[in-house]
This record gives sequence, C-alpha cells and structure tokens, in this order.
Amino acid sequence: MKPLTLKKKNLDWRFSVAPMMGWTDRHERTFLRVLSKRAVLYTEMIPEGALVYGHRDRFLEFHDSQHPVALQIGGSDPDLMAQGAKLGEEAGYDEININVGCPSERGAHRLFGAHLMKHPELVADCFMAMNEAVSIPVTIKTRIGVDRDDAYEPLLKFVERQAEAGCEVFHIHARKAWLDGLSPKDNRHIPPLRYEYVYRLKQERPDLAITINGGIKTMQECKEHIRHTDGVMVGREAYHNPFLLCQVDSQLYGEPEGGPMTRERFLDEIEPYIQEQLDKGSSLHSMTRHILGLYQGRPGARIFRRVLSEEGYRDGAGIEVLRKAREEQARTAREVEDYRAPVHQH
Repeated sequence: MKPLTLKKKNLDWRFSVAPMMGWTDRHERTFLRVLSKRAVLYTEMIPEGALVYGHRDRFLEFHDSQHPVALQIGGSDPDLMAQGAKLGEEAGYDEININVGCPSERGAHRLFGAHLMKHPELVADCFMAMNEAVSIPVTIKTRIGVDRDDAYEPLLKFVERQAEAGCEVFHIHARKAWLDGLSPKDNRHIPPLRYEYVYRLKQERPDLAITINGGIKTMQECKEHIRHTDGVMVGREAYHNPFLLCQVDSQLYGEPEGGPMTRERFLDEIEPYIQEQLDKGSSLHSMTRHILGLYQGRPGARIFRRVLSEEGYRDGAGIEVLRKAREEQARTAREVEDYRAPVHQH
C-alpha cells in the first residue's frame, strides 16, 4: 500500500486502542504504553461541554509517556467542538477525534455519537470548525451505518461528505448501530460485522486513511485487516487481554524485540507510576482495577484479583497491597508448579 500524503502531521495508525468509556482513562493508557511504544492510544469520549465548562484539567491530564495519544470529543456544536479541540491541542494531544459512533440512547437528544450519521452536514460543520482551530489531525470515528441503513452506499456518501469538508482520516467500526431497539451493550456485538464495507471504502478512496474496528482479537487478524486497510483499532480485547500489545511493535511496526515482556516485568515497570499517583492523591483502586485480569488463565489469578479487589478499596490503601497481591500470586503459582512436577522414582 502506498504511503499516504496527508495535509497534517501523519500519525502511524497501524494499531490503536479504541476509546472506551470507563476503561481508557489516563491510568489505563499509561499501563498500555508499557506494553507497546507505537500503538496510538485514545481517551474516553469527553463531552464538548465538559471540556469547555467543566474541570478540564481532570479530563485532559495525561502522563508524558502516553504519546502518541488522541483526545476523543463527543458533541455537535461546532463552536464548542472547536474550543474543545483547541484545549486538547494545548494540552499536548497528538490527534483530536470526533465521536460519530457511540450508540447511546441519550445521543438523540444531545446529538452526539452514532446519531450524527443522520446529520452529515452538521458533522461536516463540526469538522471544519475543529480543523480550522488546530494544527494537529482531526479525525472521525464512525459506524458503517445506523438503523436500517444496511447498504454500503450510505457509508460511502457519509464519508465522501466529510472528505469534502477536509477530513482525511476515518476510524470505522464495521458494525452499524441500531438506535431504535438495541442497548449500547448489544450494539457492540449483535449487528453483524461488515468488514467488506471498510475494505471496499479503502479500495475506492485510497487517498483517505482508513482504519478498521470491531471484533478484532488476534495478531493474525490484525495482519489480515492491514492487508486491506491502513490499520486496526482494537477495543475490548486490548482491555481484557492487554498482553496482545506486547506483539504490536515487533509484528506490525517491525521494531526489534527488546526482550520478553512478562507480567512480572510489566508490574515492575508500572509500580513507580502507581506510587507517584498515590502520592498525588489518586486511590489505589482507580489504578489497579485495570489490572485485575492480568493473570487470567494462569495459576494464582484468583488470589491476585481477590487481594486487589478486597484490600485495594480501603481508604489509604498503598503500594503494599499490590506487592501483597504479587507475592500471593507467586506463592500460589509455585505451589501449582510443585504439585505438577513429576515424582522421580529411585
């Protein structure tokens, strides 16, 4: 695939972690960066009004290690969206993303997320205002359609309108959104995946950067999608199985492997950050909730999770809780290994 020539600074979107409400907060993004230096990381969706009128420092703060990192904004007021984009650029983000994919039932009243696919002119107005306000890339994350739009043509028409407005980068969730019958949770898996729509879009508009999102779980699947698109965006799998990211830099970006990443090495590397944030007033649970599944499927997973869950919530819980969880997991793993070891006959 030929290298793209985009008007604004071109990030390498071969692999990115999708914006996920309640999950991709500043702590989670810092942890994921330990596993991959190249993946593009996205914030949770931040409403336009919260950025402009709310506690913006709380929403915009991030650790310097997170680059490249993108801010996703939800809303539909061009002026507020432009102000939010400018605040994001000033805070140091590398990309501003417009949410045109969230299937929340509240979106109909406030006009954000997937409901905006029904209002392409308004999306174009928001994009142009935001693009004019900042020097970093402004991108769009969208679905392939809404409600009864099952055909490819409505997706093409929507994208072409935004391209006319100047948008060059689209992150596309390859499912449509049912806005009049399915919950946001159901919208993540019930509408069928139409990867072929995204492939066709890239084929017909090679001048645009197109990444694909939805149901991607393995590195082999990532490689197959990249044969047809400019990159993959992985969501829930990156949260529940974060060690997938250990393979990203070497297998997708061609970086030399820097030694095997183990769960223990990962914890060693994030411990100083956790202590730093504890010293600043963050609670232990707000951070360790992201690593409860770290040992999923391995000996000691249950005790690791239980120690963090039961003791991490307590007022004043500190780094000693994480260390206790590690010790208990390691002890359990050794006991399992000893039990499984063959008994030698003399």
